[in-house]
Amino acid sequence: MAQQNDPPQQTTHFGYQQVSVTDKQDKVAEVFHSVARKYDIMNDLMSGGVHRLWKRYTIAMSGARKGQKILDLAGGTGDLAALFSPLVGNEGQIVLADINESMLKVGRDRLIDRGFINNIDFSQVNAENLPFANNTFDCVTIAFGLRNVTDKQKALNSIFRVIKPGGRLLVLEFSQPVYPWLNKIYDEYSFKILPKIGKWVSGDEDSYRYLAESIRMHPDQETLKSMFTSAGFEDSEYHNLTGGIVALHRGFKY
Repeated sequence: MAQQNDPPQQTTHFGYQQVSVTDKQDKVAEVFHSVARKYDIMNDLMSGGVHRLWKRYTIAMSGARKGQKILDLAGGTGDLAALFSPLVGNEGQIVLADINESMLKVGRDRLIDRGFINNIDFSQVNAENLPFANNTFDCVTIAFGLRNVTDKQKALNSIFRVIKPGGRLLVLEFSQPVYPWLNKIYDEYSFKILPKIGKWVSGDEDSYRYLAESIRMHPDQETLKSMFTSAGFEDSEYHNLTGGIVALHRGFKY
């Protein structure tokens, strides 16, 4: 039984549920342990393959070039890392990082099998407390991962610290559709069709229901832009993709 003078337990959202802050990380980990092996197949089915175009647009906006050092947070199965690898060349370095061991293992195995071994390192990290020195990376990317972070502002602050002056952060994430009619279609798809696809492909309906809910709980475009500014980024901007279903946010450290 809690003592009368015990501090109140902090809570946060896990999808539409309220859970303790200390429990959320474990619950998110369970989701991605469950979906890791089928993650790429599900991405193609969920987006009709369009996620590959969103990611290529992110690469184009990164300004990556030979010799640079790039951190791909929540890098999962390595889509962005594989695209960055030839751009930075053997003189550069990519760190594929993820908090989830299962996702990181799938990404590592996949990239090694494809021959990406010369300039990619792997690291299991928490975005809220990055274990890298100040001013380490020319660019940090996080694609479809920020919404799963418990304290998003703390993560953005941590990312800002490890970016070199002149570097940039790019966050590719599901966002808020800009057209009311699209929002209705998107809701119908997310909550009725997506979980069924998850059950059919991976035998896990609940995890994909959480993923749909987590998208709705993620900050909208303007809110996330203001969070960039709070972290210290300048010239922050966002680009709506596919009618705002996805947005690419970009900010610079000067």
